[in-house]
Amino acid sequence: MNDTVAGARGVFGSRIGFILTAAGSAIGLGNIWRFPYMAGESGGAAFVLLYLCFVLALGFPVMLAEFAIGQATRQSGSRAFTTLVPGTRWRWIGTLGVLTGLAILAFYSVVAGWSLGYLVKAFQGDFSRELTAEASAAIFTDFIASPSQSAAMAAAVIAATVAIVLKGVSKGIERASLILMPIFFLLLIGLSVHSLQLPGAADGLAFLFAPDLSKVSLRVVMSALGQAFFSLSLGMGVMITYSSYLTQKKGLPGMALSSIAADTSVALLAGVTLFPAIFSVGASPQGGPGLAFITFPTIFADLPAGTGVAIAFYALLFIASITSTVSLLEVVVAHSVDRYGWRRPRTVIGASLIALLVALPCALSFGGSQALSSLFGVQDGFFGILNIAFGNFALVIGALCICLFVGWRWGIRPALNALGVAEGSWLARLLSLEIRFVCPICISAVLAFIALTGSFF
Repeated sequence: MNDTVAGARGVFGSRIGFILTAAGSAIGLGNIWRFPYMAGESGGAAFVLLYLCFVLALGFPVMLAEFAIGQATRQSGSRAFTTLVPGTRWRWIGTLGVLTGLAILAFYSVVAGWSLGYLVKAFQGDFSRELTAEASAAIFTDFIASPSQSAAMAAAVIAATVAIVLKGVSKGIERASLILMPIFFLLLIGLSVHSLQLPGAADGLAFLFAPDLSKVSLRVVMSALGQAFFSLSLGMGVMITYSSYLTQKKGLPGMALSSIAADTSVALLAGVTLFPAIFSVGASPQGGPGLAFITFPTIFADLPAGTGVAIAFYALLFIASITSTVSLLEVVVAHSVDRYGWRRPRTVIGASLIALLVALPCALSFGGSQALSSLFGVQDGFFGILNIAFGNFALVIGALCICLFVGWRWGIRPALNALGVAEGSWLARLLSLEIRFVCPICISAVLAFIALTGSFF
């Protein structure tokens, strides 16, 4: 099928291609950058245990709900919802997902650009010498505060994303996933094996895998729940779009579990890579968002083959970011192709230019512009506002609305049929309970927590 023709849609050429692509969407900076620092700030193993429970108990049914919508309609965005329930306002869930994907692509490309910039620094040998925490923080601050560097790196990330998405589903997205994901896993496994051989690695593993339940608090619980949704790319229609490209529904629950298993394994391996290295040099695991860009550079010089480790680590971050930015752009592209019949090249270029225009003020929110960096008094200004509005609220609201739509408006029975799950089976009963009751209650609790406490993830 030629998916560059107006109105025509692409398809995945294989099950493994779909699984790797879905996993690649979920596997991103949320796993390699966000998960370790959140685990470090939230008590380590206690957070990890809660995260694993939420991924299985809540992430799995929400992912299947998205799969069902995409598979039943072979459409994406708002078109999928209007196909299932014509003439209602539920189509705005799809529209919200498209806007969320575009906004997250904009600010996500800025962070992805940092990983590209640090990959360049690693090749230049900038981390071959010992750095104090203060010196490393100053390097990072100077880097992100440079309008030209930050904007150029974000633009490079978007350009790489466009190059893949322009080629369509099977020849672009699927083929890139089949190449990038194996490289990604080899790099990650190699880095984790290296970290496990470091002195003091056992302390890092204990921090990550030996839960101290006394560290569990309401914030830790909510952070783990929010991370489960963020890391799986749920609530913005990515899985609706990708499942709409599948030609058969057989084995969808298994494919969802495979994608989740890959995503979760990467998060844990990222922890295995970082925390043993951190504990081996006596650094603090509570490095916050700067863990990968401030704390870790101070460690490279003390590690065997530190320059090689630095190159591999930031290459890992960059590959992870690209597999996610591809899915974010594809949500917007698929929606426009399905709803308006636009040609793929025109849509890809147009959407990427909009994302770049929004990314520029995000890149300038870290010192490039005083007005943007302090907009409405929000930390990190324009970047922070987009993160709060779309990375927190819109993402969680989207997941909640998808559950309500499938559970109460469209109906569990047709959703199970779209998934190929037999009515009356244990899986059907479990999904009915989860999608109709458990997931909406838990997701609503996250929204209430964010709104009442102002604690953002």
